[in-house]
Amino acid sequence: MNNAAALYFVDQFDQTTESAAAIASIFGWMNLFARGTGGYMSDKANSSMGMRGRLWVQTVLLASEGALVLVFANSGTLSGSIVVMVFFSLLVQAAEGSSYGIVPYVDPPATGSIAGIVGAGGNSGA
Repeated sequence: MNNAAALYFVDQFDQTTESAAAIASIFGWMNLFARGTGGYMSDKANSSMGMRGRLWVQTVLLASEGALVLVFANSGTLSGSIVVMVFFSLLVQAAEGSSYGIVPYVDPPATGSIAGIVGAGGNSGA
């Protein structure tokens, strides 16, 4: 999404490259707080329901993200698509943050290696 959003706004709404890039950059700016929010939600769910709570948070975020990407793809106006993209981005980044709460439970003796793989995957755009 990070590298395709600008092209989408150019193709769908006839924006200039500069304008489309500025609009698309909103998606990345949500990282400033949304990843932390996802991690916080995962931690809170863990304190009340254990690992099952973390998985529920992840499931709800991913399902909501999937629904919003469909809404985004079918938005007919520029302003509507920007608003939907903001909420979609919040869910995407929060899901990324909540996945870091699951990492230590994958293989406790190899937590460092798994955290490195998850971090590298996020940096490569996975």
